[in-house]
Amino acid sequence: MSDVVLTEAQGRVLLITLNRPDAMNAINNELADGALAAMEQLSGDNGLIAGVLTGAGRGFCSGMDLKAFAARGAPKAVVRFLEDGAAKPLVAAIEGFAMAGGLELALTCDLLVAAKGAKLGIPEAGVGLFAAGGGLLRLPQRVPYGVAMEMALTADPITAEQAFEYGLVTRLAEPGQAVEVALALAERIARNAPLALATSKRLIRSSQGCTEAEFWAMQRPQIPGVFESEDAKEGPRAFAGKRAPVWSGR
Repeated sequence: MSDVVLTEAQGRVLLITLNRPDAMNAINNELADGALAAMEQLSGDNGLIAGVLTGAGRGFCSGMDLKAFAARGAPKAVVRFLEDGAAKPLVAAIEGFAMAGGLELALTCDLLVAAKGAKLGIPEAGVGLFAAGGGLLRLPQRVPYGVAMEMALTADPITAEQAFEYGLVTRLAEPGQAVEVALALAERIARNAPLALATSKRLIRSSQGCTEAEFWAMQRPQIPGVFESEDAKEGPRAFAGKRAPVWSGR
């Protein structure tokens, strides 16, 4: 793993840290490659059930490294990361700021934890760009239409407290405590069955904008893989035996 993206397994949760604090964790080729490798590590390790994505230093991520962008263009790895995200549940832990591509990185996560006073925004229009990393798709799915439109057109950020009111942030933390709160949330998620988690995540994400008929058609082929799995047998056995389940992910 690159030293610009650090990973640390904490039980069933992988903590992923963007580690360019002197550059406010701005996204360059090395950071993009490291983030993609971290997602592959999370997906490929059956002992890991969920992940937490955070940034070192005083903020989560300031977005694209504009100097690197001017010299080499957008990193291909970050495009893959922003489009694909992670198959397993992923929680963002935001301190300080998540701006531009930094907020778009956070929006690839399923849940956002943010420290009070943190700033979240898509200010690309102020530098002649637009939020091309999924922000214009995902932000309106998580905040009211008018809020997303105003953020995009004014380039002004919102606070973590406002984001919590809109439902974009699901848990507020005291400054300096975002990772701790996010890890506790991820560990709670990780108590549950991996196949059920991955399928639930996939269906919720894919169902945005679907009709009911389209949703049922999409869900139908997902049922056998979960309901006929070893985990589906283990869950009731553990419940009957009044013990914690031992998930196999199969």
